[in-house]
Parts: sequence; C-alpha cells; structure tokens
Amino acid sequence: MAPTAFRLILVLVALYAFLRGGRDEQRVGVICLIGTFATQFVLSPLNQRFEGIEERALAVDVAVFAGFLAVALRSNRFWPLWVAGLQLTTIMGHFLKGVDSALLPRAYGAALTFWAYPIVIILAIGTWRSHRRSRQNLAADG
Repeated sequence: MAPTAFRLILVLVALYAFLRGGRDEQRVGVICLIGTFATQFVLSPLNQRFEGIEERALAVDVAVFAGFLAVALRSNRFWPLWVAGLQLTTIMGHFLKGVDSALLPRAYGAALTFWAYPIVIILAIGTWRSHRRSRQNLAADG
C-alpha cells in the first residue's frame, strides 16, 4: 500500500477511535498519528534511506513503544498488549540492521513499516468492540 493511502487510512481509523472509542483507543490513535508523522520528518534523505541504522527513526519507534506499553499496562483490555508487541517487533528491525549491516535497505525498510498495518487494524477492531460494548451497556442500563 502506498504511504499516502496508509496515512489516509490511519487518519480515518484514529478519527474513528477518537469519536467512538474509549480512552485506550483514543490514546493509541494519537500515538499512532504522532509516531507516523514524526517518522516522516526524521528519516534520512531518500537516496540514503535505510542504508544504515535510522537512529532518529529508532528513537521515534522506542517512544511509540513506550506509549503503547503505558496504555497496555493500564488497560483492562488485551488488544493494547498486541499493539505494543508488534511495535517491539518493529524495533527489532533496527536491531537486525545493527547486527547485519549488509541487510538490504529494502528489507530493513519493510521490517520497519510492515507492522504498522496490523497495528492500525487492531486499533480499528478495538474501537469497534469498545463502541459495541458501550452501546450494550447503555441498552442494559436503559
């Protein structure tokens, strides 16, 4: 999927999380948005991208992981733990490039971007379930 299409989907899912989700969904949505857009500003120029460890992208990825982990540790839902785990997998892509500097830039780039897609899907599903749960609770109370 093209980066522009991913960003559009991310914005729509984050908006959905903000409008229909609970605190966990809203926080993860904001973290996703900030992390995605911050990464765009810290990546190396296109002709040098992923040739070596993207240290500033690593810093963003670690900060995003810390945010996801904070949500997961406070949440009474399981899905934020999946999101934090997938972000940790993204961080491992940086580690692999450090271990094997000959890792192809394209493979390194794919390792850093791949897990963003399931994270957004999990956020959308978590928001849908949270909204459904709150509607059921309202119906039961009313």
